[in-house]
Amino acid sequence: MLEKLHMLGLGEGGWGLALLGAATMTLALSLLGFLLGTVFGGLSAAGRLSARRMPRAIANAYGTVFRGVPDLLTIYLIYYGGSVALTATARFFGANGFVGLPSLATGVAAIGIISGAYQGEVYRGAYLAVERGQFDAAKALALSRAQMLRLVVIPQLLRHAIPGLSNVWQLVLKDSALISVIGLVELMRQAQIGAGSTREPFLFYVAAAVLYFAIAGVTGLAFRVAETRSARGITHP
Repeated sequence: MLEKLHMLGLGEGGWGLALLGAATMTLALSLLGFLLGTVFGGLSAAGRLSARRMPRAIANAYGTVFRGVPDLLTIYLIYYGGSVALTATARFFGANGFVGLPSLATGVAAIGIISGAYQGEVYRGAYLAVERGQFDAAKALALSRAQMLRLVVIPQLLRHAIPGLSNVWQLVLKDSALISVIGLVELMRQAQIGAGSTREPFLFYVAAAVLYFAIAGVTGLAFRVAETRSARGITHP
């Protein structure tokens, strides 16, 4: 047993540093994808809440497609579709061969697009949860639309959105494991490499599970702290 645990050590012959590096890649991938999803989600929510038909139709289509299509299929479509476009562009300029998208960029884009579809619904629901009296008070103070959004709406919207965003973050963290299918060496892929090299799959997958749990626990705590701070001064019946 001790010999097997030695495989996870940080010293010579151990896989510990490789696993920790892969866990860092998983965290970076998830964070960048989540932040990109914030942009897509905000645009989606704005479209859903728009009084114009076209923005509503585009936002509805975006949310329906990327919440309905399996995440793995979305990753493949973005990777191979983008690679086909890059290859065609390269051939137009005289280059030969296949040009693939960078795995990290593809992963960030895929996670951003997927999580944005879910974040859009979170932001829309949070916006609708803001009391209408707040808008009337902002108008009474003669605030401009930009000032109303920055000073009144967005702070209260985020207070309602944080619990939902915490759930979306957990989905993003788990979806990051799917990016291994396009060659990115994140935590899941590194565990597969270690398991194949040592023929100890159980040991490495348990180690990966522990690291995923640690990342989820620490980041979940950060969301809970943010939720508590956002609720300061709010009384509940």
